[in-house]
Amino acid sequence: MGIYLNPGNRGFWQAVRSKIYVDKSGLISYTNQLINTEEQFLCVSRPRRFGKSMALKMLAAYYSRGCDSSHLFKGLNIENDPAFREHLNQYDVICLNMQQFFIRAQGQDPTRYLEQAVMEELREEYGELLPERTTVLAEALERIYAKTDKQFIFLIDEWDCVFRLAKERKEVQREYMDFLRGLFKGAEYVDLAYMTGILPIKKYGEHSALNIFQEYSMIDSAGLTSLFGFTQEEVLSLCAKGKVDFQDM
Repeated sequence: MGIYLNPGNRGFWQAVRSKIYVDKSGLISYTNQLINTEEQFLCVSRPRRFGKSMALKMLAAYYSRGCDSSHLFKGLNIENDPAFREHLNQYDVICLNMQQFFIRAQGQDPTRYLEQAVMEELREEYGELLPERTTVLAEALERIYAKTDKQFIFLIDEWDCVFRLAKERKEVQREYMDFLRGLFKGAEYVDLAYMTGILPIKKYGEHSALNIFQEYSMIDSAGLTSLFGFTQEEVLSLCAKGKVDFQDM
C-alpha cells in the first residue's frame, strides 16, 4: 500500500461509518463500463460539498490492489452488479490530490514536486524496470506497460487547483497543462482516468486543454446526476432518520 500508488481504503472506510453516508456506489457500475473504451477519460466538475472527494475515495478503495475492500461494499448497491468481483481490487491505481501537492511544494514547481513523489513509489514497486535516468512520469509508465502489459487507473482530485490558487502564475499553469497532456494523450498505459474539480475543462491560454476528457457538469451530467450530492428523496430519508423537519432544515 502506498500514498499515491495503490493507496489503501481508509478514506472510504471512514465515509461508510459516518451517520449521513448515502450509497453512491452506482458510480462504480458506470466507471466499470468505461474501462479501456473511448470514453475512459472522465472529469466531474461540481461546486464544493457535492461529494466529489468521497466518490474518488470510493473508487480508490474499489480499484486499488493495495487493499482488500470487499467488506466495505457489503450491502451497497454495487454488490449486486455482476461485474463487482471482476474489478474489485484488481488494478494499479495512481491517486493524486492536486491541492495537497500545490501546498506541499511551498513555492517549488508543483508539477515537478508531484512527479518526484510518484516516481519514488513507482521505483519501490517497479524499480528493476526503470533506468536511473528515467525521471519523467509518463516515460516511466510507458516502460512499465511495455515490460509488463500492466495499465493504470488514475484518480485525480482538485485537478483545477493550479488555476484557482496560482491565477497569476501563467508559467506554472502552462507547465501543469503540458504535464497532464503528456500524461494522458495517446497513452496506452491508461485503463481509466477520473478527475474532479470546480472549474470546467476548457481552453486555457493558447492550449487546447484536455479535449480527450468527457465533462460531467452540473448542467450536463449524463448518467451521473443521481450519483453526486443528495437527491430530494435522500434528503427526506436523512431528515426522517435524524428526526429533523424537512422544511425547517
